[in-house]
Amino acid sequence: MTAPHDKPQDQAPDHEGFTHARTLTVEWGHCDPAGIVFNPRFFDFFDWSTALLCEAATGLPKAGMLARYDLLGIPLVETGARFLKPSRYGDVVEIVSTVVEVGRSSFAVRHRLLNGGELAVEGRERRVWAGRHPDDPARMKAAPIPEDLVRRFRGE
Repeated sequence: MTAPHDKPQDQAPDHEGFTHARTLTVEWGHCDPAGIVFNPRFFDFFDWSTALLCEAATGLPKAGMLARYDLLGIPLVETGARFLKPSRYGDVVEIVSTVVEVGRSSFAVRHRLLNGGELAVEGRERRVWAGRHPDDPARMKAAPIPEDLVRRFRGE
């Protein structure tokens, strides 16, 4: 039997693809009254880290990436996290974001938040490459991730 946060044994292991790292200083507004990061804030950190990862992978700022690939966005369709160690006001943390799976129109990112060199939070996201729906340009529809970007995301 696996713990709720463990992967099922029949699931393939993560592939270590394109990685982007950044540091972040925990600010007062990130914290609850006890002075530790309020858990939902980690999802904000991870969302912005995915945007920075995509900017690094494409060489374009987010607006440029959306225009270049005719995207409406890269919406989040699945997320989760394991909280292992608290982070507090004033801590300088490192967030290492790695593409761990690439499909036809979706990709998964693992985020590892390190505090003092120790894993404090591990998060995971699944995003969809979303273009315009052919019948209604105001709606989104999953689109194939361009092959050059698939290779880049896979770390090839």
